[in-house]
Amino acid sequence: MRKPIRIAITGPESTAKSTLARNLASYFDGTFYPEYAREYFLNHSTDYTYHDLEQIARKQIQQYQESELGEPELVFFDTWLIITKIWFQWAYQAEPDWLEKEIDNLPIDLYLLCLPDIPWEPDPLREHGGEERLQLFAAYKAELIKRELKFVEIGGLGEQRVQNAIQAVQALLSA
Repeated sequence: MRKPIRIAITGPESTAKSTLARNLASYFDGTFYPEYAREYFLNHSTDYTYHDLEQIARKQIQQYQESELGEPELVFFDTWLIITKIWFQWAYQAEPDWLEKEIDNLPIDLYLLCLPDIPWEPDPLREHGGEERLQLFAAYKAELIKRELKFVEIGGLGEQRVQNAIQAVQALLSA
């Protein structure tokens, strides 16, 4: 049985991850899984705890498991466990023991790493603009390289960013 092709959109805050994930799912007639952290914090305090991040990670795993149901197709995740891992490290200098195993056991076919080449937009749920955004980008990229995961950096403004992402997905599909 064929498995879905999973694509995770990753990168620092305010780099159009959500827009790209929605647009790609629409363009390729795939399934879109929204960023759970945003939903979580709209319903909870933004003064998050280690436990809150664990809940977010567990929901991301549940989304992955849900993506295995039904016909094989393209699945687009707006963020993934790599972001959550770096978030744990950034905020707590620690991560749950089980997180590494889950990242290894739940493979993603392609990561689209969004460049911080568009202006940061303030938002009540965003906290890492300026230099921190660049540092987080470097941390995400280093993690992808360390794990030898397939990724493409996605940059550009507006529609050009979307077209760059479409081309990256098309390259994966034609490989």
